[in-house]
Amino acid sequence: MHGICLFSTPFYRGSVVTSALSAPVRAILLDIEGTTTPLDFVYQVLFPYARSHAQEFVVRHGASPDVREDLNALREENLEDARRGLAPPALQNDEAAESLVAYVQWLIDHDRKSTPLKSLEGKIWEEGYKSGELRSQVFEDVPPALERWRELQQTVSIFSSGSVLAQKLLFGHSTAGDLTPYLSSYFDTTAGSKIDPGSYERIASALQSSTPEVVFISDMTSELDAAKAAGLQTLLCLRPGNRPQPVSNHPWIRSFAEVCWET
Repeated sequence: MHGICLFSTPFYRGSVVTSALSAPVRAILLDIEGTTTPLDFVYQVLFPYARSHAQEFVVRHGASPDVREDLNALREENLEDARRGLAPPALQNDEAAESLVAYVQWLIDHDRKSTPLKSLEGKIWEEGYKSGELRSQVFEDVPPALERWRELQQTVSIFSSGSVLAQKLLFGHSTAGDLTPYLSSYFDTTAGSKIDPGSYERIASALQSSTPEVVFISDMTSELDAAKAAGLQTLLCLRPGNRPQPVSNHPWIRSFAEVCWET
């Protein structure tokens, strides 16, 4: 079984890059925002697109069963937010669903990791990708790394707060081409929170791997902490434009080119 090695050995706020991870790896689990894809694309392109197209989309598709399911779940979430004193936009019985759209936009503005919101966003983005208005971005080291990992017969999967549909659309419509053939599985909030160790245990089980055989790569130490608590190996991904992270003991990389396998 191959092991992982890292080419670089500098320090980052007290965290040391080790020469190798501690156990063989069978599966690579990747975050999206700030890991495979620039934060600016997510926050300056995708979220504004969903926000500005939500009203039109709900008016045109609100009667379809899958969209209606999202909207009903959002109504329930709104009631819970109001009960908790979070002051969400109040819902009205308006035919154009303007108050519900206002709540959707409020959730987007608050970067809520809501399952029905993420499901609705994915459906809105699907129209944008199909029309050509949207074209996703990945860091330039991502496609060659995916190719290299496939050659090494490594399983590569995605875990993101975005819906599975949104994940497939992003990797299927990138400026580097269709990258979905390199990916075996997709996990979203239905697998659990990204800061809950149980989510990573469930994912490892779905990948038919023990937790130490899975390495999770993310830009967020809170997510890596949860993965490590579940027994996964972890790598902190440092990318231009990423948010500063607390001091941690997670080994770090600046590029997927720094992840390799010893023979």
